[in-house]
This record gives sequence, structure tokens and C-alpha cells, in this order.
Amino acid sequence: MSAEDATSPRENRIPWAAMAAIIATVTVFAVAQGLTYPLLSFILERQGTTPGLIGFSAAMTPLGFIVSSLFTPALVRRVGAARFAVLCSILAAAALIAIAWTQDVWAWMPLRFLLGFFANPLYVISETWLVSITPATRRGRIMGLYSSIVSAGFGLGPLSLSLVGTQGWPPFIIGSAAFLVCGLIVLAVAPRLPDMPHEGEAVSVGGFFALAPLLLFAVFTAAAFEQVLLSLFAVYGAALSSAEQRIASLITCFIAGNAVLQIVLGRAAERFGSKRMMLFCVLACLAGCLLLPLLFDTWLIWPLFFVWGGVSFGIYTLSLIQLGERFTGQALIAGNAAFGFVWGIGGIVGSPVAGLAMQLTGHQGLPSSLGLLCCVLVVFLMVERKRV
Repeated sequence: MSAEDATSPRENRIPWAAMAAIIATVTVFAVAQGLTYPLLSFILERQGTTPGLIGFSAAMTPLGFIVSSLFTPALVRRVGAARFAVLCSILAAAALIAIAWTQDVWAWMPLRFLLGFFANPLYVISETWLVSITPATRRGRIMGLYSSIVSAGFGLGPLSLSLVGTQGWPPFIIGSAAFLVCGLIVLAVAPRLPDMPHEGEAVSVGGFFALAPLLLFAVFTAAAFEQVLLSLFAVYGAALSSAEQRIASLITCFIAGNAVLQIVLGRAAERFGSKRMMLFCVLACLAGCLLLPLLFDTWLIWPLFFVWGGVSFGIYTLSLIQLGERFTGQALIAGNAAFGFVWGIGGIVGSPVAGLAMQLTGHQGLPSSLGLLCCVLVVFLMVERKRV
């Protein structure tokens, strides 16, 4: 008899209404965030802002992620999960409206910080809800589905700009409305949403680092990998005289693989184990780094980028699965907050370090720096496997 067969029907039952509401909330939020990043960059570029200052401005949002992660577990305990999620949705919408109103790069610095500060708790709360209500036997496929839908939502953000443009209030109205819709969804389904797990001792974000350092390093790797590819691949392609349209299409292919393959990886994690699949994804990312220079000018670059997008974000999906396997109660809340903290660090640190590597060693510094990061994670994962 398999483990799934042995599980009682009660334990294996999925609360689909609550789960759909949670995923819908984060997906709408991802659409709003996916719209905000390119929108503000386009506006700053039209204003003649230097690339360095545009990048510094963009870094304020992940910085807000980092700082808010430190306070989220305590605020959830004090305010309540649903109430805090609704409050963050309203404040995020207000921050975006203030950004539209000011249209000034220096005023945007604290406002973009606040946008990240209010956005991150919704991810932390939603992922904690989702992990806590998902049956263990189906955690892989559910978390894979969640990652795929949220990734698609993030990709729809830039696409919406092609419909409304980047001028005036319309894109800001769409983004603000999306933030508010998140709060409305939470309000509508609040009775069906589970309470935050309270069992166990309170764990801080810093305390969680001692509990799962390797898991957090995996999240850092996934964040750095995604941010480096999205922010610096255009520079890599330009160095190889590739057309801008081809570079943009390859990035789209990367994002498509990110969205499509998470369900497959989640299902594989149920069959082969999340730790084994984590190692597979990191090795596949490393293989992509080695193959990029060889395949860049061939048709094989397209399937490479599709798979690369899937396995690189798959590291985060599998980290979420392992988080649910290993932790419950207040440690689970702290773990999700720590994920947001480390994701923000990866987003801030990854691109400058890879950019410096490219400046010192040439354009191949991009795959080299990412490959080195993957090598370090592979070594740590192999050491952990030998200890078990």
C-alpha cells in the first residue's frame, strides 16, 4: 500500500475554495508587481535618468521585502493574518498612487521601499496558508501549481502595458486596482481561510537561519539566478551582436519555462523526493551555464532557455515544498518570512556581483558567475545527502 493510499480521506481532502482564493490573491498581486517594475523604468528613462540611478531606484522594492520580513511574523501574531493582508493590500495601492502623483525619482525611493514593504507580507501570509492546508501527499503538485500560476501572473504585468501604454494614469490605476482586489478577495473568503499556525515557540527570522541555512541559500540562489538573467542578459546578448528582438524573445521563453514547468517539477518531487529533485534542478542550472556559450547561436538555445527558466525557479518551488515537509506552526511563518528576506537579498546582490564579473572578465562572466553559485549549492547539497 502506498503512502497516499494509507492516508485517511480526511487528511487527504483539499479545501479547494480556500486554496483557490489564496492563489488568486497572490496572482493578482503578482500582476500588479510585474506591471510596476517595467512601468517605472520606462518613465525614468523618458525623464533622462541615468541607468545606475534607475537600478538603484528598482532596488528599493526588494529592500522593502528584506526589512518587512523581519517584522512580519510578529505583526501577523498581533494583528491577525487576514486583517494584516487586507491592510497591506490597501497600503500597497496607496503607495502606488503616491508614486503616480509625485513622478520624481528621489520621491520614488522611499515610496518604492514602502511598496516592497507592504507587498512582501502578502506573499508570506499566502504561502503559509497554502503550505499549512495542503495535504502532504499532494504538496508537490499544489505548490508547483501555485508557482506556475503566480509566475504567469507576474509575466502578465508587462503584457498589460502593451494594452494601456506607459503614459499617464491608466497603468497606475490598473496596478492600484489589482492591489485592492487582493484585499477584497481576502475579505470575501476570510471565513474559509485557516488560522495562522500558532503551535510551537515563536521563531524570529534570524532564528530560522540557524534552523535551515541550506534551504535559505537555495532560495538566495533562485532569486539571484532569476534577477541576473532578467537584468543582464540583454548586455550579454548585445556583446554577441544579437538583435534586441531575439534577446527579448529568449527572456520571454525563459519566463514561459518558469511558469509551465513548476507543476511537472512538483509532481516529480512527490515521486522522487524533494531533495533529489532540488539537486537535479541545480545540476540542470549548472549545465545551462556551461552550454550557454556553445548553443547561443544555434536553435538549441530556445529549448535551453525554456528548461533553464523552469529549473532555476524550480529551486524556489522545491524549497517551499521542503519548508512544508520540515516545519509547522510558528516556525513555518518564520520560514516563509525568511524566504522573503533572502529573496530580497538575492535580488539586490545578484545583479551587481554578476555585472562586476562581466566587467572584469568579459560577457562570459554572466554564465561563469551563475555557474559558480550553482557549484557552491551543489557541494552543500551533496554534503547534506552524505550526512543523512
